[in-house]
Amino acid sequence: MRWSLSVVMGSCVALLAACSPQSSDDQVAAPHAEPMMAQYSAETFFDTTTLYGSSISHDGSAVLVTSDASGIYNVYRYPVDGSAPTQLTQSTTDAIRGISWFPNDDRFLYTADQGGNELNHVYVQLPDGSSQDLTPGENLKAMVAGWHEDQVHFYIMTNERDNRFFDLYKYSSNDFSRTMVFENNTGFNIESVSPDGRFLAMSRTNSNSDSDLFGVDLSKDDAEPVLITPTEGNIQHSAYTFTRDSLGLIYSTDGHGEFAQAWLYDLATDEHRPYYTADWDVSFLYFSESGRYQVVGVNADARTELTITDLTTNTELQLPAYPPGDLRGVNFSADESTLVFYVNSDVSPSNLFVWQVGSTEVAQLTNTLAAEMDAKHLVQSTVERFKSFDGLTVPGLLYKPHQANATNKVPAIIFIHGGPGGQTRQGYNAMVQHLVNHGYAMFGVNNRGSSGYGKTFFHLDDKRHGEDDLQDIVYGKKYLQSLDWVDAEQIVVMGGSYGGYLTMAALAFTDEFNAGINIFGVTNWVRTLESIPPWWESFRQSLYDELGDPATDGDRLRRISPLFHAANVKVPVLVVQGANDPRVLQVESDEMVAAIRANNVPVEYVLFPDEGHGFAVKANRITAQEAYLNFLRTHLK
Repeated sequence: MRWSLSVVMGSCVALLAACSPQSSDDQVAAPHAEPMMAQYSAETFFDTTTLYGSSISHDGSAVLVTSDASGIYNVYRYPVDGSAPTQLTQSTTDAIRGISWFPNDDRFLYTADQGGNELNHVYVQLPDGSSQDLTPGENLKAMVAGWHEDQVHFYIMTNERDNRFFDLYKYSSNDFSRTMVFENNTGFNIESVSPDGRFLAMSRTNSNSDSDLFGVDLSKDDAEPVLITPTEGNIQHSAYTFTRDSLGLIYSTDGHGEFAQAWLYDLATDEHRPYYTADWDVSFLYFSESGRYQVVGVNADARTELTITDLTTNTELQLPAYPPGDLRGVNFSADESTLVFYVNSDVSPSNLFVWQVGSTEVAQLTNTLAAEMDAKHLVQSTVERFKSFDGLTVPGLLYKPHQANATNKVPAIIFIHGGPGGQTRQGYNAMVQHLVNHGYAMFGVNNRGSSGYGKTFFHLDDKRHGEDDLQDIVYGKKYLQSLDWVDAEQIVVMGGSYGGYLTMAALAFTDEFNAGINIFGVTNWVRTLESIPPWWESFRQSLYDELGDPATDGDRLRRISPLFHAANVKVPVLVVQGANDPRVLQVESDEMVAAIRANNVPVEYVLFPDEGHGFAVKANRITAQEAYLNFLRTHLK
């Protein structure tokens, strides 16, 4: 498992909005030019609705959807007949995320934390609208781990016993009584339970390039985990899913090439064999209820290629025509007669569709783009590659504003993803589209260490953070300067989480950029690594292998930490932070802001008291977005 400091705004989740493009507030001049198309305010972009989740109800009549239509994430019921949705939860403070309907009635499971602190509990909402916390207690974190095929029992992981490790409990849907089925005392990562509830697949992280899979026969008293991937060398393993007959485990391995492949482990014979391979990483693989349909996603050059196969005929399922974009959230009803899915692209947020399998048309259930916006004013990214300082080819996604050309050069922003091993991917991103719409080119550099480009590329930044990966950002700037439509003297660096760290590193260790926007970025690696949440214990060693152990690598970590080199920051900075962030503590940003101000360098600070590592409240996203644009207008020519 790779440590993740992923930034919500850089994910594939759309965060959008609405305001009339004819209003005076929306028609704001782009840098260096009068607008050539409608420009929209941040409020307009975030009037767009973000949707995800596709659990289908027991009678096939509705989809359980998580939506931010109310201003914060809540759970909604979307009827498949296209009639109006119903809001099922009513939170105004904490983000609620739907998990699944119950198999035989209208109850559903959902999770919520408190103000972004990531201490999620699991809840059930009852038919009368009341809710019950299934994981009560303080300072615990819980996650749903799936349903038993008997449709009565479900599984929850919780670290209530030992906040370092997650135990597995089996719950009854009749009275919510529970039984611990696996006590996790040695730091396993629980990954998948077989449909019949007999087998549990877990991984153990040995290093940031090596992990093993273990299996436990839960039908046996005091059964011990058994190693099922006895491999030599550094190989990463993780579980995708069990086969629907519970006789095989399909797992991921990078032991047969650069990319993750799907292999099948036969539980009866102990045999391993290839199951599904591609020229890129196989990101996920799962089945419909009976196992007839198989869904596979491949991370193909920063976009998801999804394939649905009818295993009874071994042919790809052919859907009727739907709008351009990538499929997401594919799910079948229990009887497999209904298929729901989302379509998402750079210029369209996720919309929910339903298909009655075998019919000639799909039905679109949502229209999430703000009514005042026209998709033709948005920008489709292109995949571009450049050579870095050592000749390494580095990929990225480039967004060229419509108004940009050789006679109307525009400022540019290097956007850096979180991670460290994240990836900037195609898909709707309101933050990016808003800035591009206002005339700023955006280049999402997938620097060395990014996922999706093979294990060699992934590990090139190990204990080289703030050094080689930073040079990739610098050479990304040089690439932008080679484009005749970019203002070569007006280039900004921007990123969230680990991308926020590289943003501050770019300002502290180079003089390449005109300004920087740091969104909850690490600035003091020693403190960050010493204060990691306790539930990350199972991959603490992996984290140290990648970044360094503060007990032994303190000198290097201080050398690459921007806080200790704040005197070098000479250009304006905007810092944005959530007060409840458990990954990058508020003190990180507080101290960085104070240190920059001591240089008499312009610094702006936006602190959200009700957010964590990413912004769940729509109003806060708008505030942050307006701050980005105002900062750029103020500090660029």
